[in-house]
Amino acid sequence: MTGQTQQADQAQEVEVVNRVADSAVQDFVVTPPLWLLAELTYRCPLHCVFCYNPLNYAENRNELTTDQWFDVMRQARKLGAAQLGFSGGEPLLRDDLEELIAEGHRLGYYTNLITSGVGLTEPRIARMKELGLDHIQLSFQDSTKEMNDFLTSTKTFDLKSKVAKLIKQYDYPMVLNVVLHRYNLDHIDRIIEMAIEMDVEYLELANTQYYGWGLVNRAHLLPSREQLQRAEATVNEYRAKLGNKLRILFVVPDYFEERPKACMNGWGSVFLAVAADGAALPCHAARSLPGLTFPNVLEDSIHDIWHHSDAFNRYRGDAWMKEPCKTCPDKKKDFGGCRCQALALTGDATNADPVCSKSPHHDALQTIVLHAQPTKNGVPQTVTQPILFRTDANSMRFASAGAESSNK
Repeated sequence: MTGQTQQADQAQEVEVVNRVADSAVQDFVVTPPLWLLAELTYRCPLHCVFCYNPLNYAENRNELTTDQWFDVMRQARKLGAAQLGFSGGEPLLRDDLEELIAEGHRLGYYTNLITSGVGLTEPRIARMKELGLDHIQLSFQDSTKEMNDFLTSTKTFDLKSKVAKLIKQYDYPMVLNVVLHRYNLDHIDRIIEMAIEMDVEYLELANTQYYGWGLVNRAHLLPSREQLQRAEATVNEYRAKLGNKLRILFVVPDYFEERPKACMNGWGSVFLAVAADGAALPCHAARSLPGLTFPNVLEDSIHDIWHHSDAFNRYRGDAWMKEPCKTCPDKKKDFGGCRCQALALTGDATNADPVCSKSPHHDALQTIVLHAQPTKNGVPQTVTQPILFRTDANSMRFASAGAESSNK
């Protein structure tokens, strides 16, 4: 094959992909992304068992440079993005974080640091305040030192407590995030009391969503229905008692719902994540989907990625839908639910999210929930393997297993 022939074939393939993508969104108005999430690094001092980072993150150490992130931020802002989140991994491990914050502020973004707190010293937070950082979201794993440190395989509870005081000292709105699961749901009252003591304004109680490391550890993390009901009742009691003094967001895990959530408010609708290596993603867990090649900001413009890439157009609109989604009156509300969850639970990303009671796979999901109920000895039926922490060594094992599988 000559070089010219090969180039012609490649151009034809691109044209076909673009036609397919365009036809998939023929009835869908593509609006600008509003929320840019900059996943600056996959490096992290914590080893959380529910982390949404890719299982094989350790095989790719590439990170965009400062100037490359500047370019991403400028392009996304020009396209219409208004909110900019810095996350990871742990974004504080980037030595240029302050430079990125300054550029985000200069461009007019509302900037948000999503952090474990590890590495946030007083000189750094003072500098970030000076540079215009708008918002800090601090994560805790539990109200007790023992459970917090166990779930992260670190000794960070005391450090996080000091960081919480720094955030208040520098007059940031105190936003606390705690991921919930079987290990800490019964501590919900103590978690809320901890938030009150810290003078938190917003408490996000986000039940684990089962992607990435959370899916691997699902047998350990999935609570019983009774646990969840008790926790939600406790949250409602505190809401009634506290009013607007502490705003509590309680996110119920999808597995216990009868209707799916509108994941990311719709695929390629408002959310754009750029991973540490420059891959552009419509959601955090999108890399788990087979058959999709995600564009990279080092090769394509943000405009072309958002408007013309197959990855961002694949699940826009409803042309891709099968029954029962295709004729469902709620398809414009929930967009068929979560594609990553459909893949994880049914093996096919185009299936209806099995959270939905209309899905033919809903009963199988209910069986998973049923098996999370404790047996007579208090141990759920599904726990047959040790809990797996997010470590480089474990990640490389997943990377090796994936490479072996692809070579078969």
